[in-house]
Formats: sequence, structure tokens, C-alpha cells
Amino acid sequence: MNRINKKLKEDKKLLSIYFTAGYPTLNDTVTIIEKLEKSGTDMIEIGLPFSDPLADGPTIQASSTQALKNGMTTNVLFKQLKDIRQRVSIPLIIMGYFNPMLQYGVEAFCKKCQDVGIDGLIIPDLPVDVYNEKYKAVFEKYGLINVFLITPQTSEKRINFIDSISNGFIYMVSSASVTGSNSGFGDEQTKYFKRIAKMNLKNPQIIGFGISDNETFSQATQHAKGAIIGSAFIKNLTKSGLSKIDNFIKSIIN
Repeated sequence: MNRINKKLKEDKKLLSIYFTAGYPTLNDTVTIIEKLEKSGTDMIEIGLPFSDPLADGPTIQASSTQALKNGMTTNVLFKQLKDIRQRVSIPLIIMGYFNPMLQYGVEAFCKKCQDVGIDGLIIPDLPVDVYNEKYKAVFEKYGLINVFLITPQTSEKRINFIDSISNGFIYMVSSASVTGSNSGFGDEQTKYFKRIAKMNLKNPQIIGFGISDNETFSQATQHAKGAIIGSAFIKNLTKSGLSKIDNFIKSIIN
């Protein structure tokens, strides 16, 4: 069974952390992953930096720009991760845009993910129909779960289709804005969380965007299996460095 599916079966609310590979410095990737697991993180999204990250707010964009300047590439990331499964056991997901994967070769990329022990992919700009028609079989061949995003504007028909071709979790974007742009959740977002929960989808939902502390984590996980923190974690990395990772994670889950 895929590590993501095993983790989703645990009787707890899950914390997933996103960070940009190669940030703050090029060789921090593995150390951050190790520290996150030791601190109690349940899943990790490793961001593959891209020069035109449309869904990302200024914090993640800045970290991507710096990571690219540091020399992070797809090949460098795979080299850094080659022994990662000797070090950590929690689910690892690569989150990135489709263009670098196309350039690498989709099947070659998926095979490399399997080789190093990646469990899934999140590709915000890969349309669900294109994935279903062209790439689903390739992802499944290499044991990879593809995670799709939904927003408050996604129709129920579309959500049901995404649910039908998914085999992990659904990434529930808390708003239609870019990452890092919210602080707390209002009535509209809470109604959205409840509406999706009532759909009784076969795949659990994990909420991302706008989660930055224990309060917003608790709000989000009232209506979903877990929550994702990205921008707030990267801000903490920028301000405090790798030494304060444990403090940050403990402040969310304790």
C-alpha cells in the first residue's frame, strides 16, 4: 500500500508541510525533510521550483526564485533524494508545475520518483481530463498518487469526477486566491468546508492555503482529514533558519 494511503488511515488529523527544495540553501532539502519528520509532521510536499509559479503567493515565489538561483533543478533534486528512504518513512510528495516534468519526460520523471521513494505528485496546472486520458496509466504503473486541487468555485460535477479518478486525497484549496494570502477563515470558507464534507467523497480532503498556526489548523481540520502549511513554514525558515523547525511544528500540533 502507498505510504499516503497508510497515513490517511491513521486515526488523527494530519499535518502536511510544503517547502521549496533548495531553499534557503541548495543542500538544505534532506535536512529539512529529516527535521520535519522528527518534529511530528505527517506528510511533506517538496516544492520543485519553477520560474512562473502561477498559484503561488509572494513568499513561495521568492523561495522558488532563490532556489533556482541556488542551482536547484529536477536532476539535482533527484540526486539529493536518492537515499531519502534510508532516512525517513513518512509520505513524500513532489509538488510542481507540469512544464519541468514534460521537459524531463513524464514517464522518466515518474520512474525516477518511484526509484527514490516519492509517493505522489501535485501538479496544479495539469488538467484533470488530460491526466485521465494521457497520464493516469503511467502514474499508476510507477505507484504514484496524483493529487488534484479543488476550490470553492469547482462544480460538484467536477469534484465528483476528480473523486472518481483519485486514489489518495483531494487538496481542498480554502479560497480562490494564491498561497499565503489569508489569515483565518470566515463564514464563506467554513460553509465551503462543510459543503464538501457533506458530499461524502471516497477520498479524504486535506485543506491548504491560509493555514499558518494552531488556530487555523484546528479550524480547517474540523471539516477535513488534515491541513497543509506552506507560506507560514517558509516564512519561519527565512526568519529563523533550520534550527527552529521543531518549535514551529510543535506550535501547530500541540
